[in-house]
Amino acid sequence: MVSKIEVDALSGASSAGVMTVVGEGGSTTTSLQQGLAKMWHRSSDAASPTDSFNVSGGTDNGTGDFTYAFTNNMSNANFGQAHIINDTNAGSINSSAQATSSTRINIINGDGSAARDRINAGQLHGDLA
Repeated sequence: MVSKIEVDALSGASSAGVMTVVGEGGSTTTSLQQGLAKMWHRSSDAASPTDSFNVSGGTDNGTGDFTYAFTNNMSNANFGQAHIINDTNAGSINSSAQATSSTRINIINGDGSAARDRINAGQLHGDLA
């Protein structure tokens, strides 16, 4: 027998903004809201998102210098983020500026010698405004 639950919204019983689930071991709980990615993207080498969530657009500020704007702002600029380069060559991505409405990254060669345009992807976690 297949069970199905259909709802339009879930809310915590004691606090509307907090939902917890039991962790894998069964002895701790995890906040459902805190565990969700608040933004993710996969973008071209010109900062144009090819697929995304909570990204209103990308800006190519120059070679390897991209800004991604959020559709819904973060509550502060202290969010955690991770980005990757879709490339076989060594390199790195540095976060050069975080704001409540966007994040700016720089893609550089493995030896740090120059910026470069590359397909990239990223995600961030934190609190939405």
